[in-house]
Formats: sequence, C-alpha cells, structure tokens
Amino acid sequence: MAKRIGITMRVDNAGGHNEPRDCLAQGWANYMANVSPHTFWMPLPNLGEAITDYVRQWQLDGFIFSGGNDLGSCQLRDCTEYTLLNHALRNALPVFGVCRGLQLLQQHSHGILRRCERYVHVATVHPIHLRADLLEFDAPGQANVNSYHQWAVPQHTLAPSLELLAASSDGCVEAVRHRAAPIAAVQWHPERKASPVQAELDRNFLCNTLQLEE
Repeated sequence: MAKRIGITMRVDNAGGHNEPRDCLAQGWANYMANVSPHTFWMPLPNLGEAITDYVRQWQLDGFIFSGGNDLGSCQLRDCTEYTLLNHALRNALPVFGVCRGLQLLQQHSHGILRRCERYVHVATVHPIHLRADLLEFDAPGQANVNSYHQWAVPQHTLAPSLELLAASSDGCVEAVRHRAAPIAAVQWHPERKASPVQAELDRNFLCNTLQLEE
C-alpha cells in the first residue's frame, strides 16, 4: 500500500494583507513526483496542538518537516511541529527534516543553535563531508550541497540523542539521524536546484528514512 506523507508548511504574510498564510514551496510537488511517484502526500496546516488529531484523521504514515521560518519567529508553527515530532516519537513514525527541520530536531533534543557565516551558508553551494560508513546506502565521502540558512548546529554541540552523518568544513552539522527513532534530517534543501550527486544523496536519504517506494 502506498505511504501517506504529510509535509509541514512555513507561515508567511501576504504583502498588503494582515493575514498570516500557510504555504509550501512549489518545488515540493515536482520533487515528490520525481522521487516517489506512488507516494500520497499532503501539506499540513499549522494547527498547533490540534495537528495530532488532524494527522490521525488522515492516517498519515510519516512526515517531512520543510524549511522556512527561523525557530522562535512563529509560535504557531513551532507548536505544530513540536507536537508533531512528539507524536511521531510516541508512535515510531518516521520523520525527515529539511533545514529548519534539522534545527528543530536539535532544539527539541535540548541542543544549541548558533548563527553561522552568511557567505558560507546563505544562498550558496558548499562541500560537506559525509560519514558514508554509517549510512545504509551507497554515498560519497564528500558532496556539494545547496545552502540557505543563517542558523546552524555546531558539531561540538550536537545533542547526544542525535548521530552526526555529515558536516561542513567550518564545523556545522549538515545531516543527522536520531539514535533511537526513525528520524533523520539534512541542513540543505532537496526540493531546490541540486547537483546530480546531491540529488542522488537526497533520494536515498528521503526514501530510506520514510521507507518510500521509488
């Protein structure tokens, strides 16, 4: 049976309107269609603690925590994703975090975030060093990935419940997995323009974590 995956959404304010709106980058639709065309997926509204009942009603099998919104900048989204992560941990449901998703996983695990160098990590491409020996799929020791974040997890502050899978040359965590749950996260964006090497890495990370058919 095809998996049913929910993707969390950022919160934006439309210009000229005092009306917060949930939104999801259009790239996710193309990305999911290319990577796992048999998977059913849906955007998840920011409902705060009510998100638990919502995902139960839709009988979702796993979640993608998308990027956007610094942690602390939108209380409703923070509450929604914290509630969703706790629900996933209680029910052994898989989660794949993207950018903010990795930072939220670190913060949820009582780890520290710090600002990173903009010229290295904001709207750029940089190399990462992978622990290929720890991955459950073939991966190179190094790859170039896109980068769009101003907050990062310093490698030496990674929460004990998380295992390092990749880091940048300046010591920022780039990929992790949870030591006791089917949860992984990357600091880059799979749904945005990527090199062939990153695209293959993303496919393996996503499908392996969420147990999706390719």
